[in-house]
Amino acid sequence: MSAASESAASETRHASIDAAQIAAAPIAALDRDAVAEIFAEIALEAAIAVMSVYASDSHARRKPDQSPVCDADEDAEAIILERLAERLPQFPVLAEEAAAAGKKTVACDAFILVDPVDGTREFLDHNGEFTVNIALVVEGAPVAGVVYAPALGRMWIAGAAAAACRVEPGAPLPAPGERRLIHVRAAPAQGLTALASRSHCDPETEAFLATLPVHERRSAGSSLKFCAVAEGDADVYPRFGQTMEWDTAAGDAVLRAAGGVVLDGERHPLRYGKAGRQFRNGPFVAWGDPAAARA
Repeated sequence: MSAASESAASETRHASIDAAQIAAAPIAALDRDAVAEIFAEIALEAAIAVMSVYASDSHARRKPDQSPVCDADEDAEAIILERLAERLPQFPVLAEEAAAAGKKTVACDAFILVDPVDGTREFLDHNGEFTVNIALVVEGAPVAGVVYAPALGRMWIAGAAAAACRVEPGAPLPAPGERRLIHVRAAPAQGLTALASRSHCDPETEAFLATLPVHERRSAGSSLKFCAVAEGDADVYPRFGQTMEWDTAAGDAVLRAAGGVVLDGERHPLRYGKAGRQFRNGPFVAWGDPAAARA
């Protein structure tokens, strides 16, 4: 057997062992890092299909709720669901396009949320600010997740801690030692850097930001806003328009693992598994510095 074959076989055995260990572990003892590694590998594979569509005709169309969908959403979701069924079959999965097609998942103590292309508008605008999002929710909180921006070659991984790396679609996942650990920053004395949605700003967001000591304001698409706060590149990201749980769970996981918080309209940590609300989020604010959130 060649060295390359031995390496591939070793990686396959390692993945199988990880999956078996995860399947056997009680929820309280889940290896969040091992789950996140699996998510990262799956996202890299799904991104090949995403970028193939990005370079060609996306066949954009409207779903019944009038939100956009294209071939990249459906092709990537099919790959992600297939790989999750192979590697993490014990977890129910709620994925955006399957839900839009009428397939519902009953929320339980542990389940996976998938947004195959978060930021479809950004995808269709070809500005690169779209992501592949996969997250594990346990008892209402996102405990592991991956946000991957394939057009930018950037990935954020959240398990027990949060890390970032550069990697191209379909490339091997960089080893943990080749990733950069990330953490939120304390609120700067000169004022906050605020992020707003590039495609979904509204009067409520404007009113909220007007109450804060904002020094700089930037716009960005998709879950990249959570990741910018997690990296200490920004301080606050409010969102008052409608989002779904699969839109936010992976970015929320990254931010929480980096030391930040995402608070709902009652100033409690944003919770997941809201089946009674068809998995819709209410308003929320993502903060880097928990002390700034309390103030």
